[in-house]
Amino acid sequence: MQLQDSYIRVKEVTLAYENRVILNNVNLTLNKGDFMLITGANGGGKTSLLRLMLGLVKPTKGVVIYGGDKTRTDIGYLPQKSSLDMKFPISVREVIESGLMNKRVSTSEIREKTDKIISMLQLGDVQHNRIGDVSGGQFQRALFGRAIISSPSILVLDEPTSYLDEQSIKKIYDIINELRKTTTIVMVIHNIDGISHIANHIIRVEEGRVV
Repeated sequence: MQLQDSYIRVKEVTLAYENRVILNNVNLTLNKGDFMLITGANGGGKTSLLRLMLGLVKPTKGVVIYGGDKTRTDIGYLPQKSSLDMKFPISVREVIESGLMNKRVSTSEIREKTDKIISMLQLGDVQHNRIGDVSGGQFQRALFGRAIISSPSILVLDEPTSYLDEQSIKKIYDIINELRKTTTIVMVIHNIDGISHIANHIIRVEEGRVV
């Protein structure tokens, strides 16, 4: 895939909260077809950079430029910490289906796509369980399924392997390796072992600076 179309450009961006600089004069470009890994120590600004790229926070200085209107809407996003209340009466299956919310998809297509994701992520035994009754790893896999079910052009993953065992991590990495053929991917990950060899950009965030 030719890396010729700029999806997101972060240009001379600084982000500060209450006079504390989180990111300082950051420049980077996400092109169509990229698989970008963002790594670094905890608290270094990785998630803040991701949120800037998604437009969830506004920079204190600088600009974030998008390659088109669709760039901001055709994104699958797995946040580091879900905002879902674990006591909310929603099933694993419904979490995955919610990734198709506001999409022009028929009821039969929703069922077909959800069945495929559930099978892929080996969640069949717990698909009808409430999220508060499943393990952290099973819930994490459901959130990953929600992020990929719509086949987005851009997939943004913030620590997607949290709570997962080694077997599940390998499964997620195998899926990501397949998705990268047709999907632009940005992933924040603390440990890049097992995934760095398929990335074409590795960004390290240290003390608010991109290295």
